[in-house]
Amino acid sequence: MSRLLLLLASLVGALAADRPPNVIFILTDDQGWGDAKFAGHPYVKTPNLDRLAKEGTWIRQFYVAATVCSPSRAAFMTGQVPARFGIHGHFADHSQNAARSMPNWLDPEVTTLPDLLKQAGYATAHFGKWHLGHGAGAPAPEAYGIDVSKTQNSSGAQLGDEGKEPYFRARSTALMVDETIKFAQANKDKPFYVNLWTLVPHAALKPTPEQLAVYAELQPKADDPAFGEWTRKYYANAKDLRSQMQVFCASLTDLDTQIGRLLDSLDALGLTNDTLIFLSSDNGPEDYRIGNAANAGVGSAGPLRARKRSMHEGGIRTFGLVRWPGKVPAGRVEENAVVGGVDFLPTIAALAGVKVPANLTADGEDRSALWLGGAATPRRAPLHWEWISGVQGAQDGYQPPPLCVRDGDWKLFVDHAGKNAQLFDIPKDPGEHHDVAAQHPEVVKTLTAKALAWNKTLPASPARDKFIANGQSKGTAKPAPAKAKKTLDRPKIFDGWDKDKDGFLAKDEFIPHMGDQADAPARFVRFDKDKDGRLSKDEFVRAGN
Repeated sequence: MSRLLLLLASLVGALAADRPPNVIFILTDDQGWGDAKFAGHPYVKTPNLDRLAKEGTWIRQFYVAATVCSPSRAAFMTGQVPARFGIHGHFADHSQNAARSMPNWLDPEVTTLPDLLKQAGYATAHFGKWHLGHGAGAPAPEAYGIDVSKTQNSSGAQLGDEGKEPYFRARSTALMVDETIKFAQANKDKPFYVNLWTLVPHAALKPTPEQLAVYAELQPKADDPAFGEWTRKYYANAKDLRSQMQVFCASLTDLDTQIGRLLDSLDALGLTNDTLIFLSSDNGPEDYRIGNAANAGVGSAGPLRARKRSMHEGGIRTFGLVRWPGKVPAGRVEENAVVGGVDFLPTIAALAGVKVPANLTADGEDRSALWLGGAATPRRAPLHWEWISGVQGAQDGYQPPPLCVRDGDWKLFVDHAGKNAQLFDIPKDPGEHHDVAAQHPEVVKTLTAKALAWNKTLPASPARDKFIANGQSKGTAKPAPAKAKKTLDRPKIFDGWDKDKDGFLAKDEFIPHMGDQADAPARFVRFDKDKDGRLSKDEFVRAGN
């Protein structure tokens, strides 16, 4: 094993000494782990994402650093967990940021990947969503090592005006790809780095009629066996699954089409073999119960539990697609390696031959050897999360504790006091159905100590103090295991309630047994099929069937 690692290390060094790769980082918005044909989605057409998977490596256990956009993006840019910068949720207007004890933008003095690459001679660009701070006084992307930018959600040059163009979001990916192609052409004789961060499939989606026509005949099924159990349960409550899925799939397929246009342009420019493409999403799929997210909210987390705003797998596990022809193995599906968004900076820096400053607090680690085909070696340190902003478990009806650690096969939730632990064996139980904390007390003890020790390395946070003071840290009670539904002996119940033994239940015999149920009188009326003001035994029994 040591010889192999030495060989891979020398290969990385040789590649860096040769021509460093161009890098295009495609970050989609709210795309679920199951939202591609190659990932098992039964309806969406994604031939170009499938092509990336076929021509590159799919890291199936790839984790972003947060459950929502801004902190996740900050981690990709810095190689550090967002809590180190006080970023606990998405950047909004300044009053909302203040209410969450957050800054208004990512500190421009922080070392970023574009900073490092620019210093090493790379041309750098950012096209698409920014969401690392905007509004009065916010630094433009150029303050973070970006040479050229056209963005949304920033204070820099804008990609377009979403308020004036009814189909702007539907056409936005094409605009971003246009800018990326122009930038690649202008810088084809030197290494370049591009953030291509899309707006879709985040809400609010409104595909063009042409985009929507592709799915005119779509008839999705909420109980489609291609979806995992958690997704099927979620879809069962969708308001209009057909319409929502048509809009979602149409938007995602256009995104895929534009990525295909980018791939074709790299071929035409003769840059394909010199360009590393990495594709991921900032978090899991949206919840359709969130405001205007209905159409975007039918993204699929596959078999994974929960969605955006949750540290369960469906909220933080996303795509990790890497393509670099001739360097990254084609068609590889990496099942075992655990890789995080915080690893992106040190990994790209290594492949580019760029030294990471010694004073950088590195929460991530260099995974370049793995990307180039090496074995899935264990991480030197676990991946950690803290989530103290927003509801984590809305889809499950409860909220897990806010500290999370992934170490080897194990994933632990625990509160800030080291209590209320929940433990999952992820390779065996990716859907997080079975809390096995009681069966593995030593694992719980070890991982709890690691989670608390890591949490102590984070800066003080008024948001954390408030969260703990409000009693939110321990989370809500875990759902009780499902119990077999009891079959009620309704004839016997009727006989017990029929106090005057006249063979009927009057209102004053029925309603007291309903406890504090406010709809008791309405239920009596509903059960009284012949509307004679009383319930016969037959009416009472049939009401329970």
